[in-house]
Amino acid sequence: MNVFFHIFFTVAGAAVGSFLNVLICRLPESQSIIFPSSHCPKCKHRIRFYDNIPIISYLVLRGRCRDCHEKISFRYPAVEAITAVISLFLFLKFGISLKYLFAFLFSSALIVITFIDFDHQIIPDVITLPGIPIFFLVAVFFMDVPFLDALLGILIGGGVLFAIAFLYEIITKREGMGGGDIKLLAMLGAFLGWKSLFFILFVSSLLGAVVGISLMIAKGRDMKYAVPFGPFLSVAALAYLFVNIDVIELLYFRF
Repeated sequence: MNVFFHIFFTVAGAAVGSFLNVLICRLPESQSIIFPSSHCPKCKHRIRFYDNIPIISYLVLRGRCRDCHEKISFRYPAVEAITAVISLFLFLKFGISLKYLFAFLFSSALIVITFIDFDHQIIPDVITLPGIPIFFLVAVFFMDVPFLDALLGILIGGGVLFAIAFLYEIITKREGMGGGDIKLLAMLGAFLGWKSLFFILFVSSLLGAVVGISLMIAKGRDMKYAVPFGPFLSVAALAYLFVNIDVIELLYFRF
């Protein structure tokens, strides 16, 4: 029976990942996520249902459109695979429960934000603005996050990045962090509580520095090369969701 549930939540995750691809493509363009139906971005031909099976169809078609034979971005099966793996691990952590459902919705929102930020260097307000109050309520009533912890998560999460962005702009005379990152961190704090922010900021900053320096070395760019910060915040938040490391408690016992 356990094997059945493992397979079910993995397949279900991949299916949701297919829908997340639609959101990633259409939200930045303010397009309907319902109409038109899924189609090839090159030839616009409607994708047949048997060519729309997550991951499998990409492999069968060898990464090309059946009609125009143009290459299909590897991002599509990658998003489906990532969502499938996250779904499975959330099931292993929370089991069949409302906690799994809400954690999966939270994770799905972060996946969409990550890839949109990579592609367009924007974080959609349509996700973060309603996400802040929604995930706040979910955290308090379903995820066992104390009310004050979630509330402080919003205030500190948004406030910390706003202060950093404000000081950076004063010192360098140029914008270094967009408002989307600020709203995203407020949403993360709302769902995970204020104590998560220490872990998220440390891990995301470390990842951002490593990737940013690597890109500058590889591409010969200077320090003005813009690296979106939203994906690193999202990855750090997902890591915290699974490991739940209390940095404050670690420092307390260490010193």
